[in-house]
Amino acid sequence: MARQSITFTKPNDEWLKTQVNNKEYSSKSELINDLIRQARKQQVQVDWIRSKLEKAESSGFTNDSKEEILMQSKSLLND
Repeated sequence: MARQSITFTKPNDEWLKTQVNNKEYSSKSELINDLIRQARKQQVQVDWIRSKLEKAESSGFTNDSKEEILMQSKSLLND
């Protein structure tokens, strides 16, 4: 593993210490790695949503009613 030296603000350092003291994590490093993993997962979700929004925006507008859109969406789920 790569070793890094980082500096935290006082409130962030206190929060990290509290998590370790409360036995939520065995070390600050474990906690930081978990936070990074969570952020990476979140980024994957954000990227997926962004791609869906971009696809929807590029597909144009529709004159279909809400009911027609709902029926089309349900039919896609059944495929």
